[in-house]
Amino acid sequence: MIALDLSGKGTMMKNGKLTGKVAVVTGAAKGIGAGIAKQFAAEGAAVVVNYASSKLDAEKIVDEITKRGGKAVAIQGNVAKRSEVEKLFADAEKAFGKIDIVVNNAGVYEFKPLEEVTEQQFHRHFDTNVLGLLLVTQQALKHLRPTGASIINIGSLASTLAPPTAVVYNATKAAVDAITRTLAKELGPRKIRVNSINPGMVMTEGFRAANFDRSDFRRMTEAQTPLGRIGEPDDIAPAAVFFASDDSSWISGETLVIAGGLR
Repeated sequence: MIALDLSGKGTMMKNGKLTGKVAVVTGAAKGIGAGIAKQFAAEGAAVVVNYASSKLDAEKIVDEITKRGGKAVAIQGNVAKRSEVEKLFADAEKAFGKIDIVVNNAGVYEFKPLEEVTEQQFHRHFDTNVLGLLLVTQQALKHLRPTGASIINIGSLASTLAPPTAVVYNATKAAVDAITRTLAKELGPRKIRVNSINPGMVMTEGFRAANFDRSDFRRMTEAQTPLGRIGEPDDIAPAAVFFASDDSSWISGETLVIAGGLR
């Protein structure tokens, strides 16, 4: 077995945990999704790096993977639009011939006090974070292999921690928790496992763009976190590999919180 050098200079694993599998990762141009896509490829999977608008970022992730000896393609598709989701899966199957794993990672967030919540903000969050997850999973059913498949939903600690000024975002992630449990029961007879990962605060491009990395909110969160720091995408990706692999073959309907001990 050849281990992946995360500096970008190494090669993919041979006989990795996901060798021979094909994964679609939504919202994989940046952040947690990009980290999962790269780790999946490191474990031998062929990866569809989905993006809505960040084409250059998605192509950069594909380039990183292919330079290390992996297989990946970037495919555009807004998860909140059925026609684009249909094209995403058609193009994914055309590229790799099958689909074994789906990661519902695409999401948006914006913190506002209740007085500033608008209909536009509500629908933007629910269209992407909830409807998008449902449309992707619905379309995936037409392509996932009958011998067994894994769906991984990326939720958030926000669904249970319920931080203030995030009422709409928190509600979407609580919906992800409920959808995960429901679909695990509904899709289990089809040999499709459904699990979710609920990260705490993670250092991503969006996190920096919102200036959270230099905020009092970050400092307060780190002070309350038993392990004393916020997360990185590489803290989340190994759990996604676990849920995607045969190591979790009798696990479904579970939510794994990865937040440095914060609850």
